[in-house]
Amino acid sequence: MGYSLLRGQLVHLTACDTQEIAPLMERWGRDSEYVRLLDDEPCQLLSSRQWQKWLEDITSGKEFFVIRVNENDQIIGTIGLYERKWNHGNTFVGIGVGEREYWGRGYGTEAMRLVLQFAFQELNLHRVSLSVFAYNERAIRSYEKAGFRIEGRLRQGIHRVNQRWDEVVMGILRSEWETAQKDPPEKLEMF
Repeated sequence: MGYSLLRGQLVHLTACDTQEIAPLMERWGRDSEYVRLLDDEPCQLLSSRQWQKWLEDITSGKEFFVIRVNENDQIIGTIGLYERKWNHGNTFVGIGVGEREYWGRGYGTEAMRLVLQFAFQELNLHRVSLSVFAYNERAIRSYEKAGFRIEGRLRQGIHRVNQRWDEVVMGILRSEWETAQKDPPEKLEMF
Protein backbone atom coordinates (compact mmCIF):
# COMPACT_ATOMS: atom_id res chain seq x y z
CA MET A 1 0.00 0.00 0.00
CA GLY A 2 2.41 2.72 1.17
CA TYR A 3 0.27 5.86 0.94
CA SER A 4 -2.25 7.71 3.03
CA LEU A 5 -5.59 7.71 1.25
CA LEU A 6 -6.91 11.03 2.54
CA ARG A 7 -3.70 12.95 3.30
CA GLY A 8 -1.61 14.99 0.91
CA GLN A 9 1.29 17.36 1.41
CA LEU A 10 -0.89 20.39 2.18
CA VAL A 11 -4.24 19.05 3.38
CA HIS A 12 -6.04 16.04 4.73
CA LEU A 13 -9.70 15.12 4.55
CA THR A 14 -11.68 14.17 7.65
CA ALA A 15 -15.23 13.23 8.50
CA CYS A 16 -17.70 16.07 8.84
CA ASP A 17 -18.81 16.92 12.36
CA THR A 18 -21.87 19.04 11.60
CA GLN A 19 -21.69 20.91 14.92
CA GLU A 20 -18.06 21.82 14.28
CA ILE A 21 -18.46 22.93 10.66
CA ALA A 22 -21.87 24.69 10.85
CA PRO A 23 -20.51 27.91 12.47
CA LEU A 24 -17.81 28.08 9.79
CA MET A 25 -20.38 27.59 7.04
CA GLU A 26 -22.43 30.40 8.59
CA ARG A 27 -19.39 32.70 8.46
CA TRP A 28 -18.40 31.65 4.93
CA GLY A 29 -22.03 32.09 3.83
CA ARG A 30 -21.83 35.80 4.70
CA ASP A 31 -19.11 36.21 2.04
CA SER A 32 -21.14 36.87 -1.11
CA GLU A 33 -18.15 36.23 -3.40
CA TYR A 34 -17.65 32.76 -1.87
CA VAL A 35 -21.37 31.99 -2.24
CA ARG A 36 -21.44 33.16 -5.86
CA LEU A 37 -18.46 30.96 -6.69
CA LEU A 38 -20.03 27.97 -4.98
CA ASP A 39 -23.72 27.98 -5.82
CA ASP A 40 -26.16 29.16 -8.46
CA GLU A 41 -28.85 29.87 -5.87
CA PRO A 42 -29.46 33.47 -4.78
CA CYS A 43 -27.32 34.53 -1.82
CA GLN A 44 -29.16 33.98 1.43
CA LEU A 45 -28.05 34.15 5.02
CA LEU A 46 -28.44 30.99 7.08
CA SER A 47 -27.96 30.58 10.80
CA SER A 48 -25.55 28.06 12.26
CA ARG A 49 -28.55 25.85 13.13
CA GLN A 50 -29.83 26.04 9.52
CA TRP A 51 -26.39 25.14 8.20
CA GLN A 52 -26.23 22.20 10.61
CA LYS A 53 -29.60 20.92 9.34
CA TRP A 54 -28.45 21.38 5.71
CA LEU A 55 -25.21 19.52 6.47
CA GLU A 56 -27.06 16.68 8.15
CA ASP A 57 -29.32 16.33 5.11
CA ILE A 58 -26.54 16.57 2.52
CA THR A 59 -24.07 14.29 4.28
CA SER A 60 -26.52 11.47 4.96
CA GLY A 61 -25.33 8.48 2.95
CA LYS A 62 -22.73 10.48 1.04
CA GLU A 63 -18.98 10.85 1.12
CA PHE A 64 -18.64 14.35 2.51
CA PHE A 65 -15.35 15.54 3.95
CA VAL A 66 -13.89 18.52 5.75
CA ILE A 67 -10.67 19.92 4.26
CA ARG A 68 -8.03 20.54 6.95
CA VAL A 69 -4.58 22.11 6.63
CA ASN A 70 -1.86 19.65 7.64
CA GLU A 71 0.24 22.37 9.27
CA ASN A 72 -2.31 23.40 11.91
CA ASP A 73 -5.42 21.19 11.40
CA GLN A 74 -7.47 24.32 10.53
CA ILE A 75 -10.69 23.65 8.66
CA ILE A 76 -10.66 25.59 5.39
CA GLY A 77 -13.49 24.02 3.40
CA THR A 78 -15.55 21.02 2.41
CA ILE A 79 -15.61 18.52 -0.44
CA GLY A 80 -18.09 15.78 -1.21
CA LEU A 81 -19.33 13.24 -3.72
CA TYR A 82 -23.01 13.56 -4.61
CA GLU A 83 -25.66 11.96 -6.79
CA ARG A 84 -23.75 8.72 -7.05
CA LYS A 85 -25.12 6.34 -9.67
CA TRP A 86 -23.63 2.99 -8.68
CA ASN A 87 -25.07 1.16 -11.68
CA HIS A 88 -23.10 3.44 -14.00
CA GLY A 89 -20.11 4.13 -11.72
CA ASN A 90 -20.64 7.90 -11.85
CA THR A 91 -20.75 10.67 -9.29
CA PHE A 92 -20.60 14.46 -9.01
CA VAL A 93 -18.12 16.30 -6.83
CA GLY A 94 -18.52 19.63 -5.09
CA ILE A 95 -15.85 21.63 -3.27
CA GLY A 96 -15.75 24.91 -1.40
CA VAL A 97 -12.73 26.54 0.22
CA GLY A 98 -14.22 29.14 2.53
CA GLU A 99 -11.05 30.56 4.07
CA ARG A 100 -9.87 33.23 1.61
CA GLU A 101 -6.21 33.15 2.65
CA TYR A 102 -6.07 29.62 1.20
CA TRP A 103 -7.52 30.56 -2.19
CA GLY A 104 -5.22 30.15 -5.19
CA ARG A 105 -2.47 28.38 -3.24
CA GLY A 106 -3.04 24.74 -4.25
CA TYR A 107 -5.05 23.60 -1.22
CA GLY A 108 -8.26 23.04 -3.19
CA THR A 109 -6.44 21.30 -6.03
CA GLU A 110 -4.84 18.87 -3.61
CA ALA A 111 -8.16 18.23 -1.84
CA MET A 112 -9.69 17.45 -5.25
CA ARG A 113 -6.86 15.03 -6.05
CA LEU A 114 -7.43 13.27 -2.74
CA VAL A 115 -11.16 12.90 -3.29
CA LEU A 116 -10.53 11.59 -6.82
CA GLN A 117 -8.14 9.00 -5.40
CA PHE A 118 -10.88 8.00 -2.95
CA ALA A 119 -13.53 7.86 -5.70
CA PHE A 120 -11.48 5.73 -8.08
CA GLN A 121 -9.57 3.50 -5.66
CA GLU A 122 -11.98 3.02 -2.77
CA LEU A 123 -15.37 3.39 -4.44
CA ASN A 124 -14.25 1.89 -7.77
CA LEU A 125 -16.09 4.58 -9.72
CA HIS A 126 -15.71 5.11 -13.46
CA ARG A 127 -16.20 8.88 -13.77
CA VAL A 128 -16.44 12.02 -11.64
CA SER A 129 -18.19 15.14 -12.96
CA LEU A 130 -18.65 18.71 -11.81
CA SER A 131 -19.96 22.01 -13.05
CA VAL A 132 -18.38 25.41 -12.55
CA PHE A 133 -19.34 28.92 -13.57
CA ALA A 134 -17.32 30.42 -16.45
CA TYR A 135 -16.43 33.47 -14.33
CA ASN A 136 -14.63 31.21 -11.84
CA GLU A 137 -11.46 30.92 -13.90
CA ARG A 138 -9.31 30.07 -10.87
CA ALA A 139 -11.46 27.00 -10.16
CA ILE A 140 -11.39 25.90 -13.80
CA ARG A 141 -7.57 26.00 -13.76
CA SER A 142 -7.54 24.06 -10.48
CA TYR A 143 -9.85 21.37 -11.84
CA GLU A 144 -7.74 21.04 -14.98
CA LYS A 145 -4.63 20.59 -12.78
CA ALA A 146 -6.48 17.79 -10.97
CA GLY A 147 -7.15 16.12 -14.34
CA PHE A 148 -10.66 17.27 -15.28
CA ARG A 149 -11.48 18.10 -18.89
CA ILE A 150 -14.08 20.51 -20.18
CA GLU A 151 -16.89 18.45 -21.69
CA GLY A 152 -19.43 21.11 -22.54
CA ARG A 153 -21.21 24.30 -21.59
CA LEU A 154 -24.71 25.28 -20.60
CA ARG A 155 -24.63 28.50 -22.56
CA GLN A 156 -25.72 31.57 -20.58
CA GLY A 157 -27.12 29.32 -17.86
CA ILE A 158 -26.12 31.59 -14.98
CA HIS A 159 -27.25 35.16 -14.33
CA ARG A 160 -24.98 37.20 -12.07
CA VAL A 161 -24.71 40.98 -11.68
CA ASN A 162 -26.76 41.80 -14.79
CA GLN A 163 -24.73 39.46 -16.98
CA ARG A 164 -25.20 35.98 -18.41
CA TRP A 165 -22.45 33.38 -17.90
CA ASP A 166 -21.93 29.83 -19.13
CA GLU A 167 -21.99 26.91 -16.75
CA VAL A 168 -18.98 24.75 -17.66
CA VAL A 169 -19.36 20.97 -17.34
CA MET A 170 -16.15 19.07 -16.59
CA GLY A 171 -15.33 15.42 -16.00
CA ILE A 172 -12.57 12.91 -15.46
CA LEU A 173 -12.62 9.21 -16.28
CA ARG A 174 -10.92 6.58 -14.18
CA SER A 175 -8.59 5.71 -17.10
CA GLU A 176 -7.51 9.36 -17.38
CA TRP A 177 -6.87 9.52 -13.64
CA GLU A 178 -4.87 6.26 -13.72
CA THR A 179 -2.73 7.55 -16.60
CA ALA A 180 -2.01 10.75 -14.64
CA GLN A 181 -0.93 8.66 -11.61
CA LYS A 182 1.91 7.13 -13.61
CA ASP A 183 3.52 10.58 -13.72
CA PRO A 184 1.85 12.52 -10.89
CA PRO A 185 2.51 16.27 -10.62
CA GLU A 186 3.31 15.84 -6.93
CA LYS A 187 3.43 12.78 -4.71
CA LEU A 188 1.01 12.25 -1.88
CA GLU A 189 2.47 11.96 1.60
CA MET A 190 3.61 8.49 2.63
CA PHE A 191 2.82 6.85 5.98
